[in-house]
Amino acid sequence: MPPLIEVRNLRFRYEDGTAALNGVDFRLEAGETVALLGANGSGKTTFVMHLNGLLKGEGSVEVCGLAVEKRNIPAIRNKIGLVFQDSESQLFMPTVLEDVAFGLLNRGMSAAEASDRARLALETVGMAAAAARAPYHLSAGEKKRVAIAGILAMDPEILVLDEPTTFLDPPGQRALADLLAHLPQAKILVTHDIPFAHAMASRAVFFQNGAIAGAGPVEEIVARFGWEFALERSKSNR
Repeated sequence: MPPLIEVRNLRFRYEDGTAALNGVDFRLEAGETVALLGANGSGKTTFVMHLNGLLKGEGSVEVCGLAVEKRNIPAIRNKIGLVFQDSESQLFMPTVLEDVAFGLLNRGMSAAEASDRARLALETVGMAAAAARAPYHLSAGEKKRVAIAGILAMDPEILVLDEPTTFLDPPGQRALADLLAHLPQAKILVTHDIPFAHAMASRAVFFQNGAIAGAGPVEEIVARFGWEFALERSKSNR
């Protein structure tokens, strides 16, 4: 079975000449959850911005068999859903239901069908009872669930979550982990939260100076690159 994402020798420089990616190779298989680890500025965010065409570098990027190029961007953005670090950047309509239905309406779906799909997505994330509420009245964990519902309503094959546990307290992190574990989509987690990565990911990829410096089981990778402190502290607090 071909990979959902295949990246070969991806290179990218910003306009000021900064080399952000230096020959990245990456594969995401169906059903996988992969954590992208690494220091700020190591290339993680620049990398994921290439997956849906927000940036264009040298090399090849394929998503669900489609080359990431201008003619395929609309189809690719239907297949890969990006959940931002700050959920408020994705929530801007008067009600939760309208927020979740927004992308479907932009796709040309009828109002009735979009509403039905949005309600189903809200049920999936446990937020159906909040359909008529204003998003700004929600807690951080509830906002994250609604943002994910908006992505799920579009029926993507891949979820990319940028620092998904930011702003969440421990019960909110646990609830998010439970939700993600039950979603069938392949997932990429861009995170500094090592315990969350350890709980969720089947493997980790470590970015360093714009390249992938190592890949493997999360515990092995965090030990190899000296990031085990956060994981050991989490274990000691159990």
